[in-house]
Order: sequence, then C-alpha cells, then structure tokens
Amino acid sequence: MTSSVPSPAPDAPAASVLDLAPVVPVVVLHDVADAVPLARALVAGGLPAIEVTLRTPAALESIRAMAAEVPGAVVGAGTVISPEHVRDTVDAGARFLVSPGWTDALLEAMKASGVPFLPGVSTTSEVVALLERGVREMKFFPAEAAGGTAYLKALSAPLPQARFCPTGGISLASAPSYLALPNVGCVGGSWMIPADAVAAKDWDRVARLAAEAAALAP
Repeated sequence: MTSSVPSPAPDAPAASVLDLAPVVPVVVLHDVADAVPLARALVAGGLPAIEVTLRTPAALESIRAMAAEVPGAVVGAGTVISPEHVRDTVDAGARFLVSPGWTDALLEAMKASGVPFLPGVSTTSEVVALLERGVREMKFFPAEAAGGTAYLKALSAPLPQARFCPTGGISLASAPSYLALPNVGCVGGSWMIPADAVAAKDWDRVARLAAEAAALAP
C-alpha cells in the first residue's frame, strides 16, 4: 500500500503524504470561519498538507471549506477512529486520513476509501501487523511519550520498510532530530498554529511560523 495523494496540480504526479512537506500541521478548529484563512496561511508558508482533527463540531465543515476554497491545500482528516469518520471525511473532501491507532474494521474502511491513510502505531507489534497487511506508511503516536527518536531509530534496523510521521509532543526544537532519521518522512505538530494567533486572526503570524517549519526540510 502506498500513501500517495494527488498533488495540488491535477495533472502532476502523485506524491507520498510523507513527502509533501517536512511538517504536517495538526489543526483543531472551533470556528468554521477560521478554516479557509488558516489554510491559506499554512499553504502560503509552504505547508500544503493539513490535518484537520475530528475533535470539534466544526471539523467536518472546516475540511469541506478548505478543500473547496484553498487551491494548493491537500486537506486530510485526523483523529479518524471509525468507519463512519472515514466515510464522512472523504465525502467532505479529505484527501488523506490519519488515525491515532487502528483496528481491523477501521483499517479495512480506510483501505476501501480510495484515499491514502496513515494508521497510528506506538509499538513494534503494531508496526509488524500493519506490514503484514501491506501498509508501510504510518503515524507514530504519541511520539514523545512512546519513546521519541530513540524508539524510531531502534525500529529502523529490523523494520527498514516502515516509514513514519511522528506526532505528539513535537516542537520546532525537537522536529529536526526526528526528520534526520531514515525512517521518518515528516512530522506532525501544531506549534505553528498558536491558539492566541488563531483567536486574534493573525494569519500573517501563522504564515511566518509555517515558513519556519517548512524550512526544516533536511
């Protein structure tokens, strides 16, 4: 299974979710009105892959608005934990799916969705189980709590075919150590979307922070 997503240009070659940008912003939105300006700021800063988490009532409509109104954005859904989430987010325009963990039922729904997905893992056994099922690109979550860079480095020798997007507790300061690992394609984080900037509608600040994160590409 390859986690490829259509590029922003309709006729361009597909690219892996893990290779779109060094950082995938993990977005929690409480107001749909913030969705489009926030996505525009992130894309302007060089972070086109945007994970909107299903943690608030505004999430689904935010995905729909971003997907419809922000050229260049590759909008995905995060905190996907049920087949219903898969169906609803893909219908809203999500172009990739991210889960904090996985079950067989959720995995089958994600496989059947027609869009790429990153199932969440935090143990070696979970990684091996996904490899058995043909899945090679995964979310490592919660990254810092589950062992951080030391754990991922230890996995790279016995399981070199697995690639990860570590998410959970990662900051601007710690992201480079993750991105230096051979089995890490990108990291997920929210430091470029500070709550006070969103509350103040300071999209220029978000764009600046996004550009700072985009510059972390090794």
